[in-house]
Amino acid sequence: MLADVVLGIQHGDEAKGKVTHYLSKNKNYTHVLRFNGGCNAGHTIYHEGRKFVTHHIPAGVFYGVKSIIGPGCVISPKHFFEEVRELQDAGIKLDGTLFIAKNAHVITEGHLLEEAAENKIGTTRRGNGPAYRDKYARKGMRADEVASLRSYIIDLYEEFHNDKTIKVLCEGAQGFGLDIDWGDYPYVTSSHCGLGGVFLNAVSPRWLRDVWGVAKIYETYVGAKSFEPSDPVFQALRDLGDEYGATTGRPRQCNWLNLDELQKNIALNSVNKLVINKMDVLRELGQWKIYHNSQLIDLKNEKEMCSYITSQLASNIEIFFSDCKNSI
Repeated sequence: MLADVVLGIQHGDEAKGKVTHYLSKNKNYTHVLRFNGGCNAGHTIYHEGRKFVTHHIPAGVFYGVKSIIGPGCVISPKHFFEEVRELQDAGIKLDGTLFIAKNAHVITEGHLLEEAAENKIGTTRRGNGPAYRDKYARKGMRADEVASLRSYIIDLYEEFHNDKTIKVLCEGAQGFGLDIDWGDYPYVTSSHCGLGGVFLNAVSPRWLRDVWGVAKIYETYVGAKSFEPSDPVFQALRDLGDEYGATTGRPRQCNWLNLDELQKNIALNSVNKLVINKMDVLRELGQWKIYHNSQLIDLKNEKEMCSYITSQLASNIEIFFSDCKNSI
């Protein structure tokens, strides 16, 4: 039994979907498991020359890998079936591939209406917060109670804990900077975005092999708190990086990479493989800056930036510097 994990270790939008898509193709997994979040997450994936934005559905479906929405997730039937139709219309086969854990919780129309009026934190207003609240208040609705979802229902214990060989890729949503416990509360999401959340989805800690932490060479954030410094360079950065939310289209606030936070999030999640995306965006911008030890450091070029980051991280971490759309 073996489990690899893909985690965002900033504030979401780190290109976790790209990494999951690549690993799904190349690592011979039996399953891809989405372990947290709901349709508030948007993974942008380029598959066979086409752009896809997934919300609920794990990236394993693009390569016919059995893909499961786990019990750590909340699911909106309305948005789920919209996404199913979009993928099927594009020729992606989902029959016998896509499943939902029977104990995943459901986002109801009431949850959507309730969160539509939310504006204090800056959520995507997809009903996730109220659905998780009702889950923990023990008055939620589970997926196996919804007639339209029953053909997708699966028991994760029976699926994973049997005599078969299981090799599962665990796909995270949002980023650890938005984790309900470790993020900048209350400007956080409603689920567990870190490594600990994986083990609430019938995955044994004994199976763990690699933890892929995914970051960008700069940082972005979507929400109500102030994150972006007052400097026109960040509008240029936003345009070069196409930093607009995959789910809402909202402009993402931008800032330079915070190495102190990156080091903390790597340590808290046992990251041993680190992907740093969008190198080409700063290459085009022509500026290489980083926060470290609470100071802004101005570096000369890309080589110096990569060397600085590498020198500050533990030697047992394998680092991949990547451009926007290419493979890791």
